[in-house]
Amino acid sequence: MSANKHTPSSKHWKVLKSELVFDEKWYKLRRDEVELPNGKIMDDYYVSVRPDVVLTFPVTEKGDVIFVRQYKHAAANVFIELPGGVIDDHETNPEEAAKREMLEETGYTSDDVELVAEVIDNPTKDTNKIYFYLARNAYKIADQDLDESESIEVLHVPIQEVESMVLSGQINVSGSVALCLLALRKMGV
Repeated sequence: MSANKHTPSSKHWKVLKSELVFDEKWYKLRRDEVELPNGKIMDDYYVSVRPDVVLTFPVTEKGDVIFVRQYKHAAANVFIELPGGVIDDHETNPEEAAKREMLEETGYTSDDVELVAEVIDNPTKDTNKIYFYLARNAYKIADQDLDESESIEVLHVPIQEVESMVLSGQINVSGSVALCLLALRKMGV
């Protein structure tokens, strides 16, 4: 049976009580008391309340994809990723946030930005969505504008090499993996 024709048998959980138990600038944790469809009560279901995120696949006119390489502390390693970040509280347009993040991290912009997909990364524990964008004909207009905790190296990768970097594990952050493969398919590469 196709997923589109399937009637969902799962039912929503009923939230009986919800409280923010940790509320800091970069992390918020909520504890919910929920009633499951079978009537069972769970009083300790924890949810990370996270802002929505944008991620961009910027391709230059020359056919290079702009990546960033940086250290990520939680995983204690250096990763190659696509440029992206959180949508700030005052921002209402995810595309503008994607262009801002791309400009801050790489110095590049684009006049041809297209939404590829809106995805959910971890629906079990996180509240946020990720907006995937393809930015064609990206061009450099500025130097990077990084905050004090960031040290980001900008990489130019020929578009023909991106799939092999994903398949070999050189690019292994889930959002970047997904967007790379979706953008390559969309572009017919």
